[in-house]
Formats: sequence, C-alpha cells, structure tokens
Amino acid sequence: MANHEHDSQGHHITPFNDYLKVAGALFALTFLTIIAHHFNKQLGVLAAPVAFLIATVKAVLVMLWFMHLKYDTVTNRVIFGAAFFFLALLLGFCGLDIWSRVTQISTL
Repeated sequence: MANHEHDSQGHHITPFNDYLKVAGALFALTFLTIIAHHFNKQLGVLAAPVAFLIATVKAVLVMLWFMHLKYDTVTNRVIFGAAFFFLALLLGFCGLDIWSRVTQISTL
C-alpha cells in the first residue's frame, strides 16, 4: 500500500522499518540495563532510579509502537496514563507503610 498513514478502514499501518528501529532501541536499552547492573556498587543509591528510568523508557517504547498508542485516540492515552498514575500511587503508599513501621523486638 502506497499510503502508510491509513488504510481503507482508518487503521494506521506502521512501516516495518519503524519496528526494527524500536526493537534496536529496546535491545540497546537492555544492554544498558546490564551495564548499569555491572556498575551497581559505583552507582550506589542511584542504582535503583537508573534501573527504573531505563525500564520506564522501554515500557513507553513498547506502549507507543507495539501497542499502537502513538496513533490512538487521546482518550486511550489518558486511560493508560491514569492507570500508571494510580499504580505509582499504590506503590508509593505501600512504600510509605513499609518505611514508617517501627521495628519491634520480639519478647519471645
């Protein structure tokens, strides 16, 4: 099909070359994750945020291209964003619960 924007039903056709570029970026980010793990002790406190940042970039790439959110409606993007916001909120409250606990010594 000459027009890569839309077919007769209004669906977006992503060129295969775009999938190869995204797959290459995912492989590169995976190797970056391995390298970051190798320098885990040097990164110290920043090890976890670096790993989460790399994982977030990989998740965004997968959602935009492989789940086709890049060409989807704004409503679906907002729903996905809200779901991740509430997931982050849940994890944040769980973290607060764990970090705010008082260590108790057993009397047994």
